[in-house]
Amino acid sequence: MASTKDTQVRKLMKYLSQDNNLSKGAMRVGLDRKTARKYRDGGKLPSQLPPPAHDWRTRENPFERDWAQIEALLKETPRLEAKALFEHVCDGHERRRQELLDEGQHEEAEAVPRYAPGQLRTLQRHIKQWRAAHGPDKTVFFPQLHRPGEAMQTDFTVMDSFGITLGGEPFAHRLCHCVLPFSNWRWATVCLSESLLALRLGVQAAVFRLGKVPRYHQTDHSTAATHAVPDGRQFNDDYEAFIHHLYMEPRTTAVGQKEQNGDIEASNNAIKRRVTQQLLLRASADFADLAAYQAWLVEVMTRANAGCIDKLQQELDEMRVLDVRRLPEWTELDVKVAAWSTVRVKANAYSVPSRLIGERVRVRLYEMHIEIWYGGSRQLTVSRLLGHGGGQINYRHIIASLLRKPGAFARYRYREALFPSLVFRRTYDHLLTQQPERQAELEYLRILHLAATTSEQDVEAALSSLLDEGQLKDVEQVKALCGGAEPALVPEVSVPIVDLSAYDALLCGEVTR
Repeated sequence: MASTKDTQVRKLMKYLSQDNNLSKGAMRVGLDRKTARKYRDGGKLPSQLPPPAHDWRTRENPFERDWAQIEALLKETPRLEAKALFEHVCDGHERRRQELLDEGQHEEAEAVPRYAPGQLRTLQRHIKQWRAAHGPDKTVFFPQLHRPGEAMQTDFTVMDSFGITLGGEPFAHRLCHCVLPFSNWRWATVCLSESLLALRLGVQAAVFRLGKVPRYHQTDHSTAATHAVPDGRQFNDDYEAFIHHLYMEPRTTAVGQKEQNGDIEASNNAIKRRVTQQLLLRASADFADLAAYQAWLVEVMTRANAGCIDKLQQELDEMRVLDVRRLPEWTELDVKVAAWSTVRVKANAYSVPSRLIGERVRVRLYEMHIEIWYGGSRQLTVSRLLGHGGGQINYRHIIASLLRKPGAFARYRYREALFPSLVFRRTYDHLLTQQPERQAELEYLRILHLAATTSEQDVEAALSSLLDEGQLKDVEQVKALCGGAEPALVPEVSVPIVDLSAYDALLCGEVTR
């Protein structure tokens, strides 16, 4: 935006093109005649002229008296910040002022400098200028030339600040982000943690999409890739085996030197800006489910890569064809089902059908979910928990036993899992107001058993209606509204037997054209 003087000079030039009277023109635009002549003869706007040079202070330095002390401290301890120095100087003056007052030297006490809080900014500017002129040398960073097809950099970036929700529920997650530095082609995969599973998921998603692999795979010193040893850090065996399987060589940045992964760090910021803009255009950060969010992210990444096709082709021409199988993106654990119908996986508890109590089951641990297998068949799939000490309990797995032992309900460790929705919680609270606690608990468990053996949605709708009318007393009322609520029957499916004799005859040459 042009300054006021620019506007005045433009008006002056326009007036002089019509009437070459400098005095009148200067008067009309509000300029001094000498100033108007300078701009007329120079032919430039004020904003186009260099600022006047001078080597004198335009204002008195308020820290002149203390600058020698401040400079000495800066030389002795270069890492000191202006705010700490400001507070140090102010505290020293306050102590000196108090000493003089105690000695009765009031005039001398008044002469001790006082600094206003707003003068901190002035000191920061002075220190910045001193450091530029006299301070220690700074670390120099050297831009690197990237060779096509040489390396892929991978890093994790946290996405919690975007407010992504799945079905209205907050979704805390990260992206495993891979980039080819030469072309800036990048790919991102949703993950929950910075584990080796997440790294395997993200890297395989990227390289199998490309169909080729570079020579090196580079990460920082995350625990997914490295671990501490007495003389530094070294690669984890599983990570190294994974990278070698893809015919890449692992390499890392130096410890504490994340700028050596500068391309992926910059790409993280670029991806976050792009996600921000696409969410603004979408006008919502809520997605129906994880699959919908992942599909949307694929579209975002595809559009982000549209501008680097030519340079990507140069990379692909130099990269090795990916001719290996995709490794499983899970790990397997053998665990025993505890007496409380749960398995413990990575310090979290998951309920399983009670028929499996005492059996050893195989757990497939994925980044986003876990699967429970027994006897070669999958028994259960549940979303994976993060952290430690959590529990994911399905009330259907335990309600039959709990109905036989209702006394366990009151202090059950995972009792909150026995309220599938707010309506069920309201039901329990309402029953407590209508009858003694033990009876209310038993009645609630009967209602929960009804939901487990019939339809949770139908039971919830019946409960909501009864609560609104204030008529809920027992499970029989709920059954009546659910039409008797008979247990759902699994339909019998007739699987036809396929006669393959015609194919056998064909193979044996018995069928001719």
